[in-house]
Amino acid sequence: MSAVLPIRQVEKPWGRDELPAPFVAPQGKRIGEIWFEPPAELPSLLVKYIFTSEKLSVQVHPNDAQTLAKGIGRQGKEECWLILATEPGATLGIGFRKDLTEDELRAAALDGSIEDLMVWHEVSPGDFFYIPANTVHAIGAGVSLIEVQQNSDITYRLFDYGRPRELHLEEGMAVARGEPYAMRWSSKVASDRSQVLVDGPLFLLDQVAGLPDDAAADRYPGALLVIPREGSVTVSGQSVSPGECALAPAFEAIGFAQDCVCLLARGCAD
Repeated sequence: MSAVLPIRQVEKPWGRDELPAPFVAPQGKRIGEIWFEPPAELPSLLVKYIFTSEKLSVQVHPNDAQTLAKGIGRQGKEECWLILATEPGATLGIGFRKDLTEDELRAAALDGSIEDLMVWHEVSPGDFFYIPANTVHAIGAGVSLIEVQQNSDITYRLFDYGRPRELHLEEGMAVARGEPYAMRWSSKVASDRSQVLVDGPLFLLDQVAGLPDDAAADRYPGALLVIPREGSVTVSGQSVSPGECALAPAFEAIGFAQDCVCLLARGCAD
């Protein structure tokens, strides 16, 4: 059985018909996301590549407590983004320049001024942002990134630049926080350095450059996901390359190389 997870290519109106290597978009398709199907051993995490040619909608996600209160189970969505490549002037919109009341936020979503009230962060490769649930956000054009998220598809669109897609103003207003983003959730990730990126409580994410230390092994006592960024690693003896994601049954099943850089992830509830 292959350690490499199956992928799903997802068409999006803001996607691209030409993708960075090693990905290839089918002819005539605008691919915005590459999903790696979550394995049964680690069901709570979803790993994606995202490629944008236009801005994504201004949106917000609920947390687990909010979805449980609605009677739809534990379907909250917190996520994080590691920027891989950008075109000049590429930005991410996260949070607002000042605190907004619910009435102000609703009015801004209705008339489109919400876009101007958000903080748009100019980004470059290695920028990392953790996006807590209830944070209003949007990914701008010209960005390639890896997203690691709770395995939930609940997205409430507040504004979509006039695209003919459904909005979810009432649901979104019930969970959105009209406040600035706390920059303590962001960091810079060097391409050649091991670094803890997310330390719970919902999931763990680490970058390992070269051979890992004992601390990295201690953080992953069970099954985990392996996402190569540079070079290749082996998982249960199988080579895994950039553009792929693999399930490792244990840390000891991963063969790290001196020249590899990879991400390791697991859900804290898995």
